[in-house]
Amino acid sequence: MKPLVLVAYATKYGSTEETARMVGAMLGSEGFDVEVWPVHHPAPWKPYTAVVLAAALYMGRLHPEARRFLKERREELSRIPVALVMAGPVGKEEKDWAGAQKQLDKELARLPWLHPAALKIVGGKWDPAKLGFFYRWMLRKIEPADARDWVMIREWALELAGKLQPAVTAR
Repeated sequence: MKPLVLVAYATKYGSTEETARMVGAMLGSEGFDVEVWPVHHPAPWKPYTAVVLAAALYMGRLHPEARRFLKERREELSRIPVALVMAGPVGKEEKDWAGAQKQLDKELARLPWLHPAALKIVGGKWDPAKLGFFYRWMLRKIEPADARDWVMIREWALELAGKLQPAVTAR
């Protein structure tokens, strides 16, 4: 029986789901059975051997649905490997990426029970066209941006598969 991995995602506008699906596809290509679901999906918990949580950092905080998922599933998650892939900056400036790391470190400090098996901050996507009229008008001077590096995301997912393989076969 193949190890079953949940790739759960929290997204506002869909770009984090795209990242989660890429990670899921790469894990699947490495022999894992993978389910990709939004964190708010009401499906019953299955005997997952690992979980990958994909979420974005907004205004210095982890997506609220991701925080809720971690709180509600703490017991299950504390028994299996958990990896985090966080959508962060939409620009290429080093200070933005360093800031995202500091934000994530603060969030993880609020979750002392969580010890990620792997952690990666990836670029985010900013698409004002997906916003409502009011926000589009308010933010009209900010250009669309997509800082996701798909090659790096695929490579990270393959590395993750290697880290998860020994962890799930040891159980």
